[in-house]
Amino acid sequence: MRLKSISFAVLLSLGFLSLAHISCKEDKKNITQTEVIFKKEGELQIYKTVTDSVIVALDIELAKTDYEIQTGLMYRDAMDTHQGMLFLFDNEIERYFFMKNTRIPLDIIYINADKKIVSFQKNATPFDERSLPSNAPAKYVLEINAGLVDAWAIAVGDRIEFTE
Repeated sequence: MRLKSISFAVLLSLGFLSLAHISCKEDKKNITQTEVIFKKEGELQIYKTVTDSVIVALDIELAKTDYEIQTGLMYRDAMDTHQGMLFLFDNEIERYFFMKNTRIPLDIIYINADKKIVSFQKNATPFDERSLPSNAPAKYVLEINAGLVDAWAIAVGDRIEFTE
């Protein structure tokens, strides 16, 4: 009789643990990241080197703090064509970006301290954690929607100007 009571208690406990595990698992599935909305913090123009004419003007969000730089455009579902994020660094070194938790494909433009474009990574794949190097020292990095480097015929040597 005592063995049956213990067995019943063990089975009952296992049942509750299973329900608790399923319940916790369900709760984790329902957790979603809130989408981050674009916040205009400045304006940026890209100039063609040869003609010194404006290729395009953009509204930009700035990434200046460590947190903003680490987060970048993560958790966003879309960005308008004439919007971008400009990363501002204190020094000019070779940069490495990746697309962890980034939902939208991007063109990543690397810019030196003289505000001249030194390289870019086109059509960066969402969620890809491979390193996307600048291959040259860069002080600024501009992220825009994928395909716009080609659509706007942006080239190495073109320059930027921006205001906060």
